[in-house]
Amino acid sequence: MLVTNSNIKKLAWKKMNDLIPAIIQHSATGAVLMQGYMSQESLTKTLDTGKATFFSRSKQALWIKGETSGHFLNVDQVLTDCDQDSLLLACTPIGPSCHLGTESCFPEQKLTQQNFLSQLEQVIAGKKGGDPKESYTAHLFSRGTTKMAQKVGEEGVEVALAAVAETKEDLLGECADLFYHTLVLLADKEIELSEVMYVLQQRHHK
Repeated sequence: MLVTNSNIKKLAWKKMNDLIPAIIQHSATGAVLMQGYMSQESLTKTLDTGKATFFSRSKQALWIKGETSGHFLNVDQVLTDCDQDSLLLACTPIGPSCHLGTESCFPEQKLTQQNFLSQLEQVIAGKKGGDPKESYTAHLFSRGTTKMAQKVGEEGVEVALAAVAETKEDLLGECADLFYHTLVLLADKEIELSEVMYVLQQRHHK
């Protein structure tokens, strides 16, 4: 169930002694970032402000993730499970989510190959506006949209040629190049990978 201000009271607060565990998941990569606890008040504040707010069991008080470090969790969606006694928050993190300075409180987890594409998208976006001499990605951005579009076209041709005249390893390499340069072009046009995925999903349902 999608959690909104109008249905907060429907959650199993009494069953959970007024504190419901909340799992934080990266909206883009699906990585699990951290886990905390929410009271009705903290959940309401989370929905009102768009920033993940928890209830500290040790301090017996509300705390906004990032209020001291600046590493906020911008909330995109809040869901509850079938028993309505746990929460899943899809968030866009600003900086590391763990107080130890790591991206996640579960740093040993391995992202799936599909999730890596989203992670690569973020790395590419971070290179935008960077020094062209220090990064190939920044160099691509500095050349402008037309040059980037031409590069994608070149890579597409190389994929086609590799498919009919080269080895499997060559084809894999050319496909990787095409995916990478396409992500750079999307970043230049300020288009997120999720938007492309949405189009694919819509086509799949037709």
